[in-house]
Amino acid sequence: MILACQNISKSFGDVEILKSVNFHIEEHDKLAVVGVNGAGKTTLLRVILGEEEPDTGTVVRARDIRIGYLSQHQDISFDNTVYQEMEQAKQYLIDMERRLRELEADMKHAEGAELEKILEAYNRLSTRYDHENGYAYESEITGVLKGLGFAESDYDRDINSLSGGQKMRIALGRLLLSRPDVILLDEPTNHLDMSSISWLEGFLAGYSGAVIVVSHDRYFIDRVSGQILEIEHGKSTLYRGNYSFYREQYEKKRQDEMKAYLNQQAEISHEEDVIRKLKSFNREKSVKRAESREKLLSKVERIEKPEELRADMRLTLTPVTESGEDVLFAEHLRKAYGENLLFQELGLDIKRGEHVALVGGNGTGKTTLLKILARKLSKDEGTVTLGARVRMGYFDQENQDLDPEKTLFDEMSDAFPEMTNTRIRNVLAAFLFTGDKVFQKIGDLSGGERGRLSLAKLMLSPANLLLLDEPTNHLDIRSKEILEDAIRDYTGTVLYVSHDRYFINRTATRILELRAKVLTNYPGNYDDYEENRDRLFLLQNAENPYVDTNQAVTRDGFSIVSTDAYAKETGSSSKEEYLQRKEAYAAERKRASDLRKLEKQAAAAEEELEEIDAQLSDPANGTDVELLTKLTNRQQELEEQLLLLYERLEELK
Repeated sequence: MILACQNISKSFGDVEILKSVNFHIEEHDKLAVVGVNGAGKTTLLRVILGEEEPDTGTVVRARDIRIGYLSQHQDISFDNTVYQEMEQAKQYLIDMERRLRELEADMKHAEGAELEKILEAYNRLSTRYDHENGYAYESEITGVLKGLGFAESDYDRDINSLSGGQKMRIALGRLLLSRPDVILLDEPTNHLDMSSISWLEGFLAGYSGAVIVVSHDRYFIDRVSGQILEIEHGKSTLYRGNYSFYREQYEKKRQDEMKAYLNQQAEISHEEDVIRKLKSFNREKSVKRAESREKLLSKVERIEKPEELRADMRLTLTPVTESGEDVLFAEHLRKAYGENLLFQELGLDIKRGEHVALVGGNGTGKTTLLKILARKLSKDEGTVTLGARVRMGYFDQENQDLDPEKTLFDEMSDAFPEMTNTRIRNVLAAFLFTGDKVFQKIGDLSGGERGRLSLAKLMLSPANLLLLDEPTNHLDIRSKEILEDAIRDYTGTVLYVSHDRYFINRTATRILELRAKVLTNYPGNYDDYEENRDRLFLLQNAENPYVDTNQAVTRDGFSIVSTDAYAKETGSSSKEEYLQRKEAYAAERKRASDLRKLEKQAAAAEEELEEIDAQLSDPANGTDVELLTKLTNRQQELEEQLLLLYERLEELK
């Protein structure tokens, strides 16, 4: 154990944020902290760091451990260049290297005992330098910079000339290079594009120290964390698994808690009915029995009603009219800003009912393309055609359709006069506007809050084609899930730009990637895109002058070769043959995945059987007939399961 929180409680005024939070982490653990906005996640990180004192409880740290922290908001202003700032994290190695050179120079002029003393110091320092990977620190710096999206041309740039997002990436890189024993990260993916996030996932997954991360990026949490600490109503619950495991267990726990609550309520109601009947007899003995039962009932520890995700907070999106089969068609699109060409000869074809995600690196022109399609921005060349009966709705972060003088409630009720007050309040609640907040003026809202209000309005519009630019920005996880469910059930057409890979995975039926100034089409969700993006990119863009088809790309240990090299390798350039190979590869991936799952299930069953054997052998349980019967039945059940698992494992092997 290198760090533990024991019964941590923290209040601000009358509001208790944390209530008896307990957990601990070992040396290599990766822990994600999740919860709604305002749940106390950042407060917990600050308590661990020592920036906030808990009202009760203690933070126990192993001796001499170093903790590094990246907050959401940092005042970053340095006179260094990008590369010099990264070097600061390795200054101790630079100092060691300088000392080694000094010792080498001293050796030339020393003899006898003095030389022996210098050699001893040199060997000791050299061993430490080697152990600290000193000979590779420069490549480590360049690896981190490239991973975080900095080109070599950025290395000599003054940090004060960078954007806020770039400065945050500098702070993150410096922290990673310092390699503390425990890394605390508060929303580290906010300023990263998809490729940088993917790189960070790999870095953290292989990091030798412990990591505690607060994030709304569920895909990131899924890839990085092995434990989830949920904070709900100030209380903490630890789940040993990734985010997907946590969601399954959370839903099961909530159902079990609701079942226990309803059962107790039924028992209480029954007992109250009996007490009323006894009292109604108005006899001395019946009244005494009623009073006795009342006394017992008053001592029952009441189960608190679990919080429900109210059904009326679900969003149901129903287009007023159905569009034609062809919804949005564009061809030969070109857009440039001066000499900066974003794309040219670009085309797309969107059909009714498709949910299409538009992805790509920062600066490739995704938002620009969306604005052109929404007719908010002029194109240099090309055509955009809407299909029959298409009614378009557009969402971006500028929120130009809001009246700053109106309250949130008035804005919604004026836009949708047929909607009841209750429905308006429920829709606003789904986007995190509750209580008196709905009567606040729009002009007093933050940029993120105005974005959420614009999205709420769009979700209720009569549009049958939704164009959305980063719709999940500024939403907490629960609101994202409400929006995801609404879009999944939406019978209209959606085209959106998003960096939220979990959102894309749950809502997209197709993905378009803007790379090398053209669009590449990928059927399926984000997982499918991740698996096939480089092969399909090279296959679809062999004639693209901006794509170097002779350059091999490597992903996940597989060599992604050029189309020419691929044809030479396989003896055929046909896409049909490629698809056959792709299916075979997918089948092998599925077999390996099934094998891992079965092995995990078998290991769990074997472990449980060992525990049962121990309990059956325990003399203390020798007279407990009910327990022994239960254990024996479970033992037989597990043995039968194991036989089936072993058979299936043999088939897959």
